[in-house]
Amino acid sequence: MIDIGVNLTNTRFDKDLSAVIARAKAKKINALLVTGTNIFASKQAIELCQDYPDYLYSTAGIHPHDADHAEINFQQQLADLAQNNCVRAIGECGLDFNRNFSSAVNQKNVFTQQVALAEQLQLPLFLHQRDAFEPWFEILKPYIARIPAMVSHCFTGNQKQLQQCIDADMYIGITGWLCDERRGQELREIVPFIPLDRLMIETDAPYLTPRNIRPKPKSSRNEPSYLPYIVTVLAELMGYSEQEVIKQTSLNSESVFNLSTRNA
Repeated sequence: MIDIGVNLTNTRFDKDLSAVIARAKAKKINALLVTGTNIFASKQAIELCQDYPDYLYSTAGIHPHDADHAEINFQQQLADLAQNNCVRAIGECGLDFNRNFSSAVNQKNVFTQQVALAEQLQLPLFLHQRDAFEPWFEILKPYIARIPAMVSHCFTGNQKQLQQCIDADMYIGITGWLCDERRGQELREIVPFIPLDRLMIETDAPYLTPRNIRPKPKSSRNEPSYLPYIVTVLAELMGYSEQEVIKQTSLNSESVFNLSTRNA
């Protein structure tokens, strides 16, 4: 298994990061992609990767929440960070009109520059979108055939949006949102439409703890070792065995992010 989205630079992992990583390895999770959400967090992610070579990899990007705080030369800063061998994608980047922590104008500008950077560097895009699908997709559309891969991280859209992403050859990242029958019912209904060769799995830890964990963990903090709970629900809803889901999502992630891992 490969967890393509983990926020290991979050302060909730400060006290026991080594134990968190040990538990992930014990669950046969063979690589983690640490998410960069701004320049500082992207640098932190790279430092973590240097502590765990050949196990941790990272992205470098500016999340839409942080767009208002991006420096004028942020594109060059990201380009410099991407020279590190552990950086395997540009992002997390995109648009978020749900929380609006940054202005729509700044979000679009910062996102567009990161999309152009991914093309320039020929790196995959690790994408965020919430309540902004149409403008998000319009920015991406001209680049669809010009960027190695696009990954719709933590997909929570509807069937029409899913089909648009699949038609654009995007990969679809599925999180523990799927394990929540309250908020995730629409997603549960449409995951069977995701081709297995377009599927990726992620915890988005420390967020989105799967609700199907039994016994329920004492802490609300999500962590990579909970990834198998997402696989269980995916396999059940899609009609595949868990091993089929693990094998193909691992192949997809290895290919897109250029990872060398042992098979789970």
